[in-house]
Amino acid sequence: MKEIKPNSIQAWIEAARPKTLAGAATPVILGSALAYSVGSFQWMPALICLLFAALMQVAANFINDLFDYLKGTDREDRLGPLRACAQGWITPKAMKLGITVVVTIACLLGCSLIYYAGWELIIIGALCVVFAFFYTTGPYPLSYHGWGDLLVIVFFGFIPVGGTYYVQTLGWSSSITIVSLVCGLIVDTLLVVNNYRDRNEDKKSGKKTIIVRFGEPFGRYLYLALGVMAACLCVLLIPHYSIYITIAPTIYLALHINTWIKMVKINHGQQLNLILGESSRNMLILSILLSITIAFL
Repeated sequence: MKEIKPNSIQAWIEAARPKTLAGAATPVILGSALAYSVGSFQWMPALICLLFAALMQVAANFINDLFDYLKGTDREDRLGPLRACAQGWITPKAMKLGITVVVTIACLLGCSLIYYAGWELIIIGALCVVFAFFYTTGPYPLSYHGWGDLLVIVFFGFIPVGGTYYVQTLGWSSSITIVSLVCGLIVDTLLVVNNYRDRNEDKKSGKKTIIVRFGEPFGRYLYLALGVMAACLCVLLIPHYSIYITIAPTIYLALHINTWIKMVKINHGQQLNLILGESSRNMLILSILLSITIAFL
């Protein structure tokens, strides 16, 4: 990578980690498809939800970057993408300001959704902000104690999928619950790959992810199980839509198993970043195909 000047635009782009925004967009796409299927799609609240989700993802990336650096977790043996603070691209003081600016803009945008769905959304927005910090910071950082996977299912599944649907329809249904869980599970595959890749380094740093707690075989089969469960749950949508709903999970499951086989063969090292890329691709394929089926077939 070419030299990056401290606090430059390029440094902030790297710190934002734009490749992770797929995880923020996926639940909004699915929630909007569900709203479209009942004739209640509204582009403005959908767009606001997308921007809020993207900004909160960027804020979470900034927060993790800063506080992992302050904790000394980002060491020279890091296998994942390089972090801005650890590389000296962004100073801690500048990162704190960046976090404040991004979170403030996200909150202001989120408040506009009150017009569509009521004041109760303030509680949901506040929870998103609070847990973005609690994930890495505080006296009991949740990601350091094995709670990361549960948080992903809640904050990349139920809240964004259900929230996107709710602000457009003011309702909920069993299909929303199913799709929210499916979304949370497939996004969690990304976290599992990260934790599987970093298991040895996390153990040295005292970061007790569930893969550190239960070992490599557990992490290997957890990744497989997440994709299988997500695909199987899609079958429960047949009564709500049509048999065509099985196309997306069938394609996804084939891709997911193939990626899992590669992950097991690689086992450790930076090459697992390739598995992260494939997992993101698989997630997007499922979400796009499932959204098309829900909305139009």
